[in-house]
Amino acid sequence: MQHNNQTPDVFVKGESVLMALLCGLSLTACNHQVQAPPTQVPEVATVTVARQSVLLTTELPGRTSPFRIAEIRPQVNGLILKRLFTEGADVKEGQELYQIDPAPFQAALDNAKAALGRAEANLPAIQVRVTRYKQALADKAVSQQDFDDASASLKLAEADIKYYQAMLETARINLNYAHVVSPIPGRIGTSTVTDGAIVTAYQPTALATIQQLDPIYVDVPQSTAELLRLQRRLEDGRLTPDGTNANKVQLLLGDGTTYALDGTFQFRDVSVDPSTASVILRMVFPNPNGVLLPGMFVRAVVKEGVSAQAILVPQQAVSHDSKGNPVALIVGASGKVEQRMLSLDRAIGDQWLVSSGLATGDRVIAEGMQRVRPGAAVKEVSFDIGRKQGAEPTVKTGRPASTSN
Repeated sequence: MQHNNQTPDVFVKGESVLMALLCGLSLTACNHQVQAPPTQVPEVATVTVARQSVLLTTELPGRTSPFRIAEIRPQVNGLILKRLFTEGADVKEGQELYQIDPAPFQAALDNAKAALGRAEANLPAIQVRVTRYKQALADKAVSQQDFDDASASLKLAEADIKYYQAMLETARINLNYAHVVSPIPGRIGTSTVTDGAIVTAYQPTALATIQQLDPIYVDVPQSTAELLRLQRRLEDGRLTPDGTNANKVQLLLGDGTTYALDGTFQFRDVSVDPSTASVILRMVFPNPNGVLLPGMFVRAVVKEGVSAQAILVPQQAVSHDSKGNPVALIVGASGKVEQRMLSLDRAIGDQWLVSSGLATGDRVIAEGMQRVRPGAAVKEVSFDIGRKQGAEPTVKTGRPASTSN
């Protein structure tokens, strides 16, 4: 009986200890509850907007074309004895290209010389006769008819001499035409005839073609809409002509590299191509090393003028809303983020030229845009300092940096 009475007391004491232990653990957990850290103001890097003078240029695609083209055709009939050039080589002005058989032209020249000599040999005797008849006519020793016949013979002899002189010159020209020479300097292409071919004067098929490549033309089309826009900007005073090297043009090759030598703007065509609604701009570029070949695709960097009040912002500072409109975030006077709708003109290097939406003194967020929203308070640092601190990598690209707003 004594043993059974002690058992409940043990259980009661055990329950009391367990309850105290659980209560202590609960109080310990309550005392060690994790507290939320204080809210931190996000840091952004900004660029202060300032107007500046910027030279505006336009890249226009185009193609090269020869400065001069000469299609070589024979000017006399004959047999090609020899081709005197290497296909694809550079030739000089006056260099002989083909030798046509000169034998018939030499014979014609000798014949004209002989005929002229015969006519000139008869002239002195006729002149003496006319002089004698003139004296005899005064003495009534000859009739007037005899004197008139002698005078007519003299005029006929003088006319024959002029005729044979012209024949002699024609024969000499034809003999020279037997030597087919280059009328211009340049690079000659393939020959359409070989030694032994028969050619005719002014035949429709050219014997060869020479293209002068130094200098060389670059023809680029410019749309009439772009032309009118440029004219309006010049008239409104938003652009002023660049007085320094205004006619100088740069060239970008097909692989993206810049051509070493600048060209000169020649003229703008006065006719509009109805199929493309564009006009042709022609430039001339020096080509001493033959880098530019006819028909190459290039891009000409044409100077439009100087914008004295241009606003430029980094491309990474501009994003687009859900409708595709360009927007930027700025830090307002109260230190809070504001959103601005922008109108962009073009990309200049890694910056955007802003037409409207920003004013002088605006502080545009260039880094840290992903961490803020309009209306949020931010801590502001300069753009350069932000890059040194490594807040975000700077994006330099021809397209606007994508942001999530």
